Amino acid sequence: MLSSRMRSQRSYRANFALDLASSLLVGLVELAEVWVVFHSVGTLGGLDLAAVVLVFGLADISFSLADLAFGHCDTLPTYLRAGTLDVFYLRPQPLLLQLVTSDISLRRLARAAVGVAALVVGLVANDVPWGAGAAVLLTLALVSGVATFAAMFVWAAGAQFYLVDGAEATNAFVYGGRYAATQPASVWSRPLVLVFGFFFPMAFTAYLPVVTLLGLPGPEWMPEWLGWCAPLAALWAWALALTTWRAGVRHYQGGGG
Repeated sequence: MLSSRMRSQRSYRANFALDLASSLLVGLVELAEVWVVFHSVGTLGGLDLAAVVLVFGLADISFSLADLAFGHCDTLPTYLRAGTLDVFYLRPQPLLLQLVTSDISLRRLARAAVGVAALVVGLVANDVPWGAGAAVLLTLALVSGVATFAAMFVWAAGAQFYLVDGAEATNAFVYGGRYAATQPASVWSRPLVLVFGFFFPMAFTAYLPVVTLLGLPGPEWMPEWLGWCAPLAALWAWALALTTWRAGVRHYQGGGG
């Protein structure tokens, strides 16, 4: 099914090229925002431009890969309003698995390319103490970051069973969380620390692993060694997502009408 969807997207070459170009442009504009900020200030939250580019790259590539696989969970409100979600129940596969495999958007690969480029530049520009520990930390951070953002999409989908037409409400945390993940968490206010630092563990997707990797002093409420806890943060995000999803599925009683 996914293979056929990918072939159908590539069959319209001009449209596919425009989709890739627009997605690439969005990623470049967001990366340019980082340069604009640091064109005026030398450091922000204890990080210089090179360190923030590394944070941006790690967060952006993690979100882009999660968005590629799970981003179309955003279509669940449409299925709920139209009553077409009931068709999914007729198939002998788990509901969440059907939703995840219902579509794939190759244009998001262009967005991931921006994240890869920023990550490479960040690794070259910073004085990274290379070794087995650094390689393991980067691998854990990347895998855990993808898992954390994927859990956010599942959480948002589960919440739609109650909100029905509340995609904008959940987007504030999903896409807002993605933006927060690309920024130094050390400048967050206390409410943001609670929301995007621990409840939705966005700080664990990029900022804390970078602080640990570069040996920088973390904020008082987030010590340096927390970068190694990214897998635990991903497990917490998935526990929250699956709890919300299962509660939403039990709450759903059909499209009606």
